[in-house]
Amino acid sequence: MVTGGTGFLGRRIVERLLAQGRPVSVLARRRAPDLEARGVRCITADLAEAGALAAACAGIETVFHTAAKVEMWGRRADFMRVNVLGTRALLEGCRVHGVRRFVHTSTASVVYHGRDLAGADESLPLAKRCPSPYPLTKAMAEREVCAANSPGLRTAALRPHLIWGAGDPHLVPEVIARARAGRLRVVGSGRNRVDLVHVENVADAHLLAEEALDRIPVAGPGPQGTGPGSRVQGPGSQDPASRPQDSGDVGGRAYFITNGEPVVLWEWINALLRELGLPPVTRHVSVGAAATVGAACELLWRTGLLRGDPPMTRFIARELAMDHWFDITAARRDLGYAPRVSMAEGTTGLVAFLRKA
Repeated sequence: MVTGGTGFLGRRIVERLLAQGRPVSVLARRRAPDLEARGVRCITADLAEAGALAAACAGIETVFHTAAKVEMWGRRADFMRVNVLGTRALLEGCRVHGVRRFVHTSTASVVYHGRDLAGADESLPLAKRCPSPYPLTKAMAEREVCAANSPGLRTAALRPHLIWGAGDPHLVPEVIARARAGRLRVVGSGRNRVDLVHVENVADAHLLAEEALDRIPVAGPGPQGTGPGSRVQGPGSQDPASRPQDSGDVGGRAYFITNGEPVVLWEWINALLRELGLPPVTRHVSVGAAATVGAACELLWRTGLLRGDPPMTRFIARELAMDHWFDITAARRDLGYAPRVSMAEGTTGLVAFLRKA
């Protein structure tokens, strides 16, 4: 079963499973007649419906949990209900109905600490403070997923960062729309390096994680993170995903998933805009100024008088200005993950798709 199986990533995973000839169920808020016509069982439910989530797990062997509330702005209670309580209900349904494997789509933002992350690995503790409820609730959900690992229910969490590709409904379209409206500014120096990950690579990682959860662990302790570390350092934490693991055992672990090719964010954005015949972004704003504007926007939007999402928040201001790229040594080693679609190849395909749109 793929939760969020009608979404950008979820559909890619469903397509892979169908190509393997496997029976697939999709849990989503809306039906997908095109998938039903191909034999997919569609379960209409919201992640806030605990009873429906638990019942949906009957007869399932693997749950790919890609659904979440992913907005950068909103009420904490709404994020808690979907990201934390929804995940908890699914885990309980898995235990009740004997589901064997649970692959959770987390996010690299779960280690947000308000500072640069350069070559960060899985030894970093999960975030406990953040101006956005999204990373915090995803961190809480990931912690519960990893702690739920047992011989009967094997679990793993994947942390993709900025998923993109042809058909992306959020990331790239938002950048292009703001650029066309003249509302895009380079925040900070414009030299920050950022990891992105192509959607096909993320789908690969999910299937690899499912396969790895079936492997019998080999005794012998070894550290989860073996990369160069990060600018945010610490002694680790008691989070299940941060503890040393047995060699080859992915159960209860979390893994960063990226293209492994950090880009200078604003150079990549401007190159994309030029390919689409749009002027590059040249106007700058300081991080402090952007964060101040973001704080003011948050106050205004909390009144409920303004609809939609605020144009800037404190979290977005820092994400646009800071380094955030990650070491994927652990995913390569334990999952056999190797990014199949490069940044260059993916960008070429994205440009071609957008030109036809």
